Amino acid sequence: MKNKRIAIQVLIVFLSALLFVFSGCGKKGPPMPPEIKGQKIAAPFDLTYTLDGQEITFSWNHKIDKETATVKPEGFEIFMAKKTVEACEGCPFEFEKTGVISMPAMEFSTRIEKGFKYYFRVQATGENNMRSEYSKTVQFEYK
Repeated sequence: MKNKRIAIQVLIVFLSALLFVFSGCGKKGPPMPPEIKGQKIAAPFDLTYTLDGQEITFSWNHKIDKETATVKPEGFEIFMAKKTVEACEGCPFEFEKTGVISMPAMEFSTRIEKGFKYYFRVQATGENNMRSEYSKTVQFEYK
């Protein structure tokens, strides 16, 4: 009788521990700030480029959306990735911040080298480290 009671108590403790270990509230991830409707920055759009010798100039547009993105950006960060023309298609590349532009300017120039594929994208930035989504990526091959 005494052994039965001990076995039941051990079983209850084991099941309680098991329940504690496998209980949860869903998928875990990094903490996210609460999103308030309209309290974000719209992504830059219409990213285009012009080439002048070995200098490439990028320009883009930005518009505040009164319903979904009402925050006006303070500036823009330009990101660039490059790989050789001979690099395999589909090989990974990593974007690095190339420049920072303050509002109201929406143009950025940089020198490029022959024999590389360049990838550019832009992100709007605001107060308190607020950031937009990235613009669409523009690819340029300079042979």
